[in-house]
Amino acid sequence: MNFSKYLRFAVVGACALASCKSGPPTATKPGKYSSTTGIDYNTEEGMKVADYKGIPEGPGLIFIEGGRTVLGSQEEDVTMTHDNVERTVTIASFYMDEAEVANIHWLEYLHYIRKDSSEEFYQSALPDTTVWARELSFNDPYVDYYLRYPGFRFFPVVGVSWLQANDYCTWRTAKVNETLAANADGGGGGGLFKKKKKGGDAAEGTDGDGKTRIAIENGNTLPNYRLPTEAEWEYAAQALIGTQETGNENQENKRIYPWDGRQVRNPYGGKMGQFLANFKRGRGDYAGIAGSLNDGAMITEYIYAYPPNDYGLYNMSGNVNEWVQDIYRPLSFEDVEDLNPFRRNGFLDPSEKYDKKGYQSLIDDHVRVYKGGSWRDVAYWLSPGTRRFMAEDSATATIGFRCAMINAGSNK
Repeated sequence: MNFSKYLRFAVVGACALASCKSGPPTATKPGKYSSTTGIDYNTEEGMKVADYKGIPEGPGLIFIEGGRTVLGSQEEDVTMTHDNVERTVTIASFYMDEAEVANIHWLEYLHYIRKDSSEEFYQSALPDTTVWARELSFNDPYVDYYLRYPGFRFFPVVGVSWLQANDYCTWRTAKVNETLAANADGGGGGGLFKKKKKGGDAAEGTDGDGKTRIAIENGNTLPNYRLPTEAEWEYAAQALIGTQETGNENQENKRIYPWDGRQVRNPYGGKMGQFLANFKRGRGDYAGIAGSLNDGAMITEYIYAYPPNDYGLYNMSGNVNEWVQDIYRPLSFEDVEDLNPFRRNGFLDPSEKYDKKGYQSLIDDHVRVYKGGSWRDVAYWLSPGTRRFMAEDSATATIGFRCAMINAGSNK
């Protein structure tokens, strides 16, 4: 070992023992050399350690601070399903779209995949606009106009299956990271899959076409957009951050809905009496009477039409139900863990236990949970604890979705 290397090791040891004035290394300030080996970073032989200023800002996302909560139905179980009994869990912090994915966002998706993907995949991504068609109702105009007419641009996309929503999340991840990588490269073009430069970092890797895929280690790309887990969705809808007293770990109040109180109307200010969500008020009553319409939403509504909850999320009750990741099992609350609970398969509760072939059950490993209530649902379904399920390849005029993302590299 030469003298300079020996000196470096001595300095590293001294800093470790005496705590250097700059403090211990962090993710954003890792130092110029390893605190365990003393070897320089970013040299010809040393490991590349990219500059990192924290997770990039993801378009449309709101930070959801995690913590302890009680999941489950907060209201009388009028359906007698007993499929979401109260239990205490902890949810890690994450990000979630502030509003539902809208028609304009889906049209953008269709625009790019028509340019970049096969015609077969493009056809598979088209929403089922016939979900509006009813034998005994004149909803025919929505079949033609709801998705594409400009006036509906910021209404939630519907007619999208769970499988289609997942494909959208995959595309959105690639497209957003393509833009971030291009900007990090000085706007030089090439995007997420640019040609490999001579002497590039081996950690980047290559795809099947010999193009360089930007590595996670570079820190200038986002984690995957995805559907939220059922627990994440329910936690975000509760928004109990608005009920906690400063310095007190106890939740002073529970919530039946994503807002305070037992009522579904705004009790305060100039909008007193206005509904706080888009839902069906009663048999045959979707919006009130002419001249005194309340929410005015006979079907879906503008994705920012109602007050956000305390996390800043819009329409976590009503407007459209929303797909979540989990497969459905009635007793998931008994089986899943109490940290970031999630059901990805039939583990502990296999589909063989459900007689779908004999028409005694609708449950198998291809049915997914949806949450939140819709424009066609009564107020009972607005409670975050309620849950229903549908086949992952099915779609209706009452189900849409929003995306979520892990909060990488931090617990806060």
